[in-house]
Amino acid sequence: MNQADVSKLVSRLRVRVAAKPRRLSNPQGPEGRMNKLRATVSGIIKYERVELNSNLADEARGYTERLISEAIRYGDSDPNMMEMADYWLEEKQLVHKLFKVLVPRFENSSLSYTKIYRCPGIIRPDFPSLVIELRGNPFPPLVKDLSTNRNLLHNVLLDAAKKEFRKQQYEIIAKGSAGQARETDRNISEESTKPVGDSSDSTDAESPEKVTPQSEKNT
Repeated sequence: MNQADVSKLVSRLRVRVAAKPRRLSNPQGPEGRMNKLRATVSGIIKYERVELNSNLADEARGYTERLISEAIRYGDSDPNMMEMADYWLEEKQLVHKLFKVLVPRFENSSLSYTKIYRCPGIIRPDFPSLVIELRGNPFPPLVKDLSTNRNLLHNVLLDAAKKEFRKQQYEIIAKGSAGQARETDRNISEESTKPVGDSSDSTDAESPEKVTPQSEKNT
């Protein structure tokens, strides 16, 4: 079977997985390592945000991504999937949360199911820890949303464009108001300089009759 056919048998994860397993010191050996990973995966599914050391967080992230990916792919009707969920989730109510809460949340997602952040160490700040969380968790975001920061370059350019647009609109309004005022003044000036009566009116007016004396009439 060639490599292309093998890739179709296993769903591809959306996070980078280390080629070699992380070193997790444990006096119980490989069994203790798996028990620690099971407890960590259960904690991530249960609390949706946990703070861990870097090796444990990076190792548990891959198993958490694989568990959610397989749950979305096969669902709760597959017996092998149910056995896998029963193994990794120590608390059985988390199996219900996996299929009824997380699968509907992530089934149409094109991103990874988890996010990871670096933070100062709990005991020694020079040894950073990692915070791993599920996307869509109900907690406040760890990183500020800078999309509304007025000091960002694109926001500064947009503000300058808005000011320039307003300035142009104000100039258009001012020119229109000045032109309207000049037109009004011109109309008033024309009305004030127009004569009261025209010469043609005086000639057409009826002239008074001439009174003839009575003596001239008798003659």
